[in-house]
Amino acid sequence: MRKHTIIKNAKIVNEGQTIEGDILIENDIIMEIASSISVKSSEITVIDAEGNYVLPGMIDDQVHFREPGLTHKANIETESKAALAGGITSFIEMPNTKPQTTTVEKLEEKFEIASKSSHANYSFMFGGTNDNLDEILKVDSKTVAGLKLFLGSSTGNMLVDDPAVIEKIFSSTDMVISVHCEDEATIKKNLEAHIAEYGDDIPMEKHPIIRSEEACYISSSKAIELAKKTGARLHVFHLSTGKETSLFSNKIPLKDKKITAEVCVHHLWFSDEDYARKGSHIKWNPAVKTSKDREQLLKALLDDRIDVIATDHAPHTLEEKDNPYTSAPSGGPLVQHALLALLEMHHQGKISIEKIVEKACHNPAILFDVEKRGYIREGYYADLVIVDLKSPWTVNKSNILYKCGWSPFEGNTFKSRITHTFVNGELAYNNFKVLDVKAGRRLTFNR
Repeated sequence: MRKHTIIKNAKIVNEGQTIEGDILIENDIIMEIASSISVKSSEITVIDAEGNYVLPGMIDDQVHFREPGLTHKANIETESKAALAGGITSFIEMPNTKPQTTTVEKLEEKFEIASKSSHANYSFMFGGTNDNLDEILKVDSKTVAGLKLFLGSSTGNMLVDDPAVIEKIFSSTDMVISVHCEDEATIKKNLEAHIAEYGDDIPMEKHPIIRSEEACYISSSKAIELAKKTGARLHVFHLSTGKETSLFSNKIPLKDKKITAEVCVHHLWFSDEDYARKGSHIKWNPAVKTSKDREQLLKALLDDRIDVIATDHAPHTLEEKDNPYTSAPSGGPLVQHALLALLEMHHQGKISIEKIVEKACHNPAILFDVEKRGYIREGYYADLVIVDLKSPWTVNKSNILYKCGWSPFEGNTFKSRITHTFVNGELAYNNFKVLDVKAGRRLTFNR
């Protein structure tokens, strides 16, 4: 039986413009977009957007949902629910779980977990190591988001630090290679100097000095140089410095780029001035750096040297975070509040809604060749988010959905709220409530 939903009286944000109109959804597909739509059917649901904005669901290209093996911090079910509350309808999850996703067998086990528990659409990165090239070559690029290499800051054996291996991987795969770039030798030297001065209780504001601009730039520039040499398709995750933005170009369209970049919401929002107040709760790798870096990252995002906005959602428990510097892990939860933070930046006049949609919805779809998602187009899957830009609310323990139970945005009042999230045509989130619907599907790719 055909199921119809009409979203009426919407400001539809898509492909650089905002138009007023209605959206007709039939089962899981957007069937029609028009100034006014009416359908005669006994099976029809009408949702009045009341003049609010309708965006494509965000595609978050970098999350850590901690399953399997680290589920005391988070799991795919809890974090995918939080993602829906944050307007993220599709996610790409990282391989540094326990066990790590460095064999095809372990990759398929994660897909099996997600097929039973994810409320949002999902895919996974395959993880590279110094010794798993044979497994990398078995991966079908049509069914997996891409390859993740830790060229710095890794857990377990996932640090890929053999230059010959890195070059071999770059030369051997046609998958998008996403990299974490921080130079380990530089960080080690800086950390040793700070331990000598402070012991384990290093002031948290020293984090961007230890994991410095130099450490980021050395690693990013080496990766880009190698990508140019080998012709690899390189995507540099979570830029954190203004200096690195000079390594990227806006001369050609994203679809033609071989080297791309991402920035995360926390590097656009926080600066080193916030460590005094937030402490380890804003300790990420790469580190949040200066307000000047933050300004330069936003500038590069707006002028298209940076292509994608993501979260790097990486929860830890408060018990783990509330430790001295050397034992407090890096990372924090973000999927529920990322879009709201971006909309707050819109309210501040820093970025247009159309540009947010381009960087958080359209561009991840282009970059990873995601099939029929990331846009509000007829024939595309109905992954949609309704946002009310004039309905303030405050982040507190009672409305946080992360399993870890905290947020770096606690106490922050956002001017906007997400009222509805649709996944594959199903209403999955409605005004602070995740509905009992598991509509998420495995992402497919046009490759």
